[in-house]
Amino acid sequence: MSRAAHGLARRMLRLRIAPAGDLARVAVALAGVGLLAGCATGPGDTAGGGDRVAAPSADAIETGTITVFAAASLTDAFEELADRFEARHPDVDIVLNLGGSAALAEQVVAGAPADVFAAAAEAPMATVVDAGLARDATVFATNTLELVVPAGNSGAITGLGDLARPELRIALCDPSVPCGAAAARLLDEEGIDAAPDTLEPDVKAVLTKVVIDEVDAGLVYRTDVRSAGDAIEGIEVPAAASVVNRYPIAALADSPRPNAAAAFAAFVTGPEGRDVLDEFGFGAP
Repeated sequence: MSRAAHGLARRMLRLRIAPAGDLARVAVALAGVGLLAGCATGPGDTAGGGDRVAAPSADAIETGTITVFAAASLTDAFEELADRFEARHPDVDIVLNLGGSAALAEQVVAGAPADVFAAAAEAPMATVVDAGLARDATVFATNTLELVVPAGNSGAITGLGDLARPELRIALCDPSVPCGAAAARLLDEEGIDAAPDTLEPDVKAVLTKVVIDEVDAGLVYRTDVRSAGDAIEGIEVPAAASVVNRYPIAALADSPRPNAAAAFAAFVTGPEGRDVLDEFGFGAP
């Protein structure tokens, strides 16, 4: 098998998509700790941006598999980061469990086996930290929203205000996940009364609706617009600069391979991790 084919096989084995679950139940269960606030702060606040996770010595890193729960918007970047980390540490395999940050936080709190958690906002991480399941969470990236329309833009959409047009089919993230909380805040700040036709469990689900032309427009992260290429068109939203999602990462306290988990978190927050995140369009902390 060629090196490329071997890498593809490893990626296919690595990737898991987290089930969306009952978003209403997630919202009710986690509202008390401020999950729906998107970027709200609280007793479990994460560390300031730009801090690096301390890396254990190479000979202390355990062998085997570590499972990384990561926000759906991190899919492409974390696939690349996992490839690079595995190349450095051939005895460690990374499994990515990807989905909405709210659902992932609930799974971690419920006892799902995981070694690392990377969320698309600080509130889901605070849920895990406040439960005593993570320490030293560090913000490693930022992201902002952008309008996305199918190639050709048949709805003739030019700006955020078009989301209030009743004849258009609109997809947004559910407010219980960071992209939905950010969208709700942005629309509220701009005084736009959008009437979405569908609320999706994560940002990749919104993007998919646009790519397959099931909706006329959606709000996703700028990184998702970039990853979709010619399948869609992105429309910048200047006001989105005031609604920034901060992405924290932490090794989980109950990881059976704590040094390997810490090593991956350190890799993401280190110089090579920053280069990869830049490549995929994520902003600096």
